[in-house]
Amino acid sequence: MNAGPLTGSGILITRPAEQADGLAARIEGLGGSAILFPALAIAAPENIRALAHVIGNLRDYDLILFISPTSVERAWPFILERHDDWPRGFALAAVGQATARALASYGAGPVLVSAAGSDSESLLDLAAMHDVAGKRILIVRGEGGRELLADTLRQRGATVVYAEAYRRIKPQADAQPLLALWRQGGIQAVTVTSREIVANLFDLLGQEGAALLRTTPLFAMHERIAAAARDRGVAVAIVTPPGDAGLVTGLLDWFNVRHD
Repeated sequence: MNAGPLTGSGILITRPAEQADGLAARIEGLGGSAILFPALAIAAPENIRALAHVIGNLRDYDLILFISPTSVERAWPFILERHDDWPRGFALAAVGQATARALASYGAGPVLVSAAGSDSESLLDLAAMHDVAGKRILIVRGEGGRELLADTLRQRGATVVYAEAYRRIKPQADAQPLLALWRQGGIQAVTVTSREIVANLFDLLGQEGAALLRTTPLFAMHERIAAAARDRGVAVAIVTPPGDAGLVTGLLDWFNVRHD
């Protein structure tokens, strides 16, 4: 392992397994130990037929809005099966720069995205999102989730439809090896990327693990996520900038200062 500012620090990564490699590589590149324990899994949506119907009518929409990188990755092949010209000629928007980067990685552009923040509120603040009366907007997302975006756009006069391209589920996991490592002092920080992960993590860890979690610094990319952890008794929940880079920045800031 490389020597670096995170040397000697075990960092728990709880995001879905297929989304963990980038953060793990950053942590290990700085000398830390990335410990993977996915507290969320991504699965196909329950209603494929409904998704196929909506995707088949993309031309009916004035704007197609992707809620997350996962929404891009899960919906993209599905859309390509039905639209040979995708994404040319479609107006696209993204919640957060990470989602915009996911779209760009597939050749989409330009993309309407806020430079000021990574949440729905930031996107809704854009002037273009105030001028939506009479427009039809498709939101590509997972099943469930916040309704703020759709509710606000409808209040502004838009017609909003969902394309639910995946669902989030709690994985089956044996927490005992993780708890053994934790008891031995092998975990110095926890990263979480959604409120659902916070809830699942407490369920998966059980009573003993929950006690360990509450006394370990937790790093989250949004105040809502940190607040969910604090509500469950986590003593130190730190809000970082968005994305993998933001989580790493938060970790570096924490470990570069002595905490007695």
